[in-house]
Amino acid sequence: MQKTSRFWKAGLIAGNKKNFLFAMIILILPIMTGCSYETPEVSDIEITQQDREVYHSDENASADVQHIEELLSDIYDEAVDTNTLGSLDIMRSMVARLGENGYVAVDSGNQIDMTQAEQAFDFCKAVDKKEMEELTIIVVMEMGVRKFDLRTEDGNVNIVRGYYQYDQNSSLQHRSTVSYPADFWQYTEEGYLIFEGSCFLDESYILTLSDTPEHTMLRILPLDEKCREYNRKYILPVGYEQNNLFLCNWSEDDFGDLDFYDLFDRFYPMMHSQPVPYMADENLGVGAVYQVPEGLFEKVIRAYFNMDRETLRSKTTYISELAAYEYRPRGFYEVEYPDIAYPEVVSYTENGDGTVTLYINAVYPNGNMSKEFSHTTVIRPLSEDSFQYVSNEITLPEGYHDIWWHSNRLTEEEWKEVYGGT
Repeated sequence: MQKTSRFWKAGLIAGNKKNFLFAMIILILPIMTGCSYETPEVSDIEITQQDREVYHSDENASADVQHIEELLSDIYDEAVDTNTLGSLDIMRSMVARLGENGYVAVDSGNQIDMTQAEQAFDFCKAVDKKEMEELTIIVVMEMGVRKFDLRTEDGNVNIVRGYYQYDQNSSLQHRSTVSYPADFWQYTEEGYLIFEGSCFLDESYILTLSDTPEHTMLRILPLDEKCREYNRKYILPVGYEQNNLFLCNWSEDDFGDLDFYDLFDRFYPMMHSQPVPYMADENLGVGAVYQVPEGLFEKVIRAYFNMDRETLRSKTTYISELAAYEYRPRGFYEVEYPDIAYPEVVSYTENGDGTVTLYINAVYPNGNMSKEFSHTTVIRPLSEDSFQYVSNEITLPEGYHDIWWHSNRLTEEEWKEVYGGT
């Protein structure tokens, strides 16, 4: 494995100023997550919004959480003993246990059908009819639970959200509480309940000088388990982060604008169950360049595509005298915005030729969108553990022209300008 480096020249090319901003956001984002979609797992600060109506007493909330702790204790202890905390099976067991005891419950990643969903449907109807109704939803997380107490009257919805984290004694400890009126409330065609409101936290106010919006998106409508299986096996492992497999149109006849270096980064861990060994330099001002042996690079890419070597080499930088592919890992100036959509297979067609057509929505919680865009992806199962991607066709909403959070790799010219190399 050969590596060469060049030092960065001062200044950034204009096309990558956006990426520099995103890098800065990454550095400050953890400070601001106290009122975000994912509640911090390490906070031990209790925060209570004092200027909103809290309609459940602390005593009742504490008793309710204690009951939840008792219901889940054996499942949590088993997960700790078997090192499976946060696994799909454990989350499913927790959600099911809560549902069996009358709770509306779902996992934080919306990968498991909501239990007692009819209660959530009834609450949404009450909002539409401007009736008075209350609802509690338990969201199971890896290290704790989030408890949403909702109340509606005259079409308005108020939310009290508590976060409870397991301690070293397997007890749920209260970490934070915020309450706010729902400034945005919607049950979508795709079956998601979305609500948003602004809460005040000292940490975020220092950075933004304003209240912080809290976004919540919970799937109420059940989803075919086969769709979930297809999603877990073929789509989620690649996702939308730092690659364009599902973000552009391509087929086996024309691979279009696919970036095979990004796909090497995604496919290598899928094949070898370990990270790519070709890492960016620790010095942000240094650009790393590797020569990846042709056997390794081609084995990884061609495991997931029906394509010949000549086509792959025409889409990459192949060095024939070294029998290797030039490879530059993504660096500091190629980072993406950390908050992006995730894919969800919503239907499928098993075709006569052995392929499967998957219909997929991009779900973007912090954008309050249960379908930011959609795409149709065809896969070809080969055996229990192997498959190929056949094609992808993306559909953007009318008037939508840019998937703004995605960042392409630097072109060779841009890379030279940033790092000063040849």
